[in-house]
Amino acid sequence: MAKTGVLSSDPTVRAKAVELKKELQRLVRTIVDDDDYSIHAIDRAKDALCALRGLIMFNKRSSPATFKLREAVPCPEEFKCPLSNQLMRDPVILASGQTYDRPFIQKWLNAGNRTCPRTQQVLSHTILTPNHLIREMISQWCKSQGIELPNPVQCGREEGITEAECDRFFSLLDKLSAAVPEQKEAAKELRLLTKKVPSFRALFGESVDAITQLLTPLTRCNSQSGVHPDLQEDVITTLLNLSIHDSNKKLVAETPMVVLLLMEALRSGTIETRSNAAATLFTLSALDSNKVLIGKSGVLKPLIDLLDEDHPLTMKDVASAIFNLCIIHENKARAVRDGAVRVILKKIVDGVHVDELLAILAMLSTHQRAIEEMGELGAVPCLLRIVRESNCERNKENCIAILHTVCLNDRTKWKALKEEEISYGTISKLAQDGTSRSKRKANGILERLRRAINITHTA
Repeated sequence: MAKTGVLSSDPTVRAKAVELKKELQRLVRTIVDDDDYSIHAIDRAKDALCALRGLIMFNKRSSPATFKLREAVPCPEEFKCPLSNQLMRDPVILASGQTYDRPFIQKWLNAGNRTCPRTQQVLSHTILTPNHLIREMISQWCKSQGIELPNPVQCGREEGITEAECDRFFSLLDKLSAAVPEQKEAAKELRLLTKKVPSFRALFGESVDAITQLLTPLTRCNSQSGVHPDLQEDVITTLLNLSIHDSNKKLVAETPMVVLLLMEALRSGTIETRSNAAATLFTLSALDSNKVLIGKSGVLKPLIDLLDEDHPLTMKDVASAIFNLCIIHENKARAVRDGAVRVILKKIVDGVHVDELLAILAMLSTHQRAIEEMGELGAVPCLLRIVRESNCERNKENCIAILHTVCLNDRTKWKALKEEEISYGTISKLAQDGTSRSKRKANGILERLRRAINITHTA
């Protein structure tokens, strides 16, 4: 009785397997019989064996159109991933400028590494940029060798989660359209999976409409009492987990309803939900394009209102989100208009999260209306006191930067600055002992005050 081989279902695959076996047989015979065999022969034998293994694996998955063939001929070194030493299927560029195969470098980054494996350079970010040039060169080379590469997305999924896990993922998404008990169960499990398994975060980005399906319990709530708090918390926290994955940031922010639902969560969720909504906005706003999109949505007002509530669990995430968003000028104007200066000054006077809030205030001080409000709200004595009493160089630097802007724009505050200098020498001390930026700003104020005195004497 003839054996039914694992490759018998497809004539093309079977023929390729026969060819690989013959090549492997010839190479092994050379290695065994010839005492003068080369390392090159071993490498070619290994490549042929790997190609045969790949052929069997992909045929078992019934995907003859996308099976993986590692070349039985030597692969050019520039087409190999430095981590796997294999032909790259989805070449991407790391922040260091080095090119790697996406599944392998993603695994490196998911393990918490923040350096380039080849150069050991510390990475400024973990965004992976497709290397279309190398991809095209590899594609042309593969065609010349009769090798077909699988789709890059399929490659990524192969390295991450199993088919059973993938099926479970889509099953959970379907449950989000079912009755509330099933929605709660599915949302809870997706929250845990996206927290513990980075591959599930990537799968959301690879799957059409997966993020929209995740939002279903929040967008189709028919209950008069609104969405269940636990369900809202699990969905919002899952969004936070997804936004951690760099490749998802743009997709998540641009998915319709995401930012609006985060705004609603800031206003009406549990404390943990509100904190996680703020953290999601902070994470998404790492991209400049997202800063613009999120700022236009009106999200700064609920963030500032939540900051004003002064809940310890939310303060740091809210302050971080506001800081990130206000890096671009148009969002500074929105924050000032929505009352940020008053709320932030009140918290600083009360000694609440002074470090973070001073950094935001310093950023807002480049906006004319913010400076005017600081003068009206009595910011100058508060800032001078911090410079005089604080041991934190960063806080002193932010304070003196704000005071320098005040000094340039509001002559009515020169008197307070001069009196502080006469009584305590606060600005002169900083001009001598501060950071380089503090010294520069302090000297700028002193020079302005000297000119004012000279003008007065001359008059």
